[in-house]
Amino acid sequence: MAKGTVRYWAAAKAAAGVAEEPYEAETLAQALDVARERHSGEFARVLLRCSFLIDGDPVGTRGHETVRLAEGGTVEVLPPFAGG
Repeated sequence: MAKGTVRYWAAAKAAAGVAEEPYEAETLAQALDVARERHSGEFARVLLRCSFLIDGDPVGTRGHETVRLAEGGTVEVLPPFAGG
């Protein structure tokens, strides 16, 4: 299991109630499952609209179960942003 940091932005941060927290997971899917267990209510609905960066690289349409996480890595959770 890799350990790293999940950072939440905008609506994801508001729904989680924290700006960041640690992860201990092998894949993005596992890290998000743990996050859903930690945060109830609106959080799961917000995640459905989010995009993700892993160590600065976009996940895009890849299946979250196929996205491996690195030791000391960072997952950025980005909800849609308005404006420009």
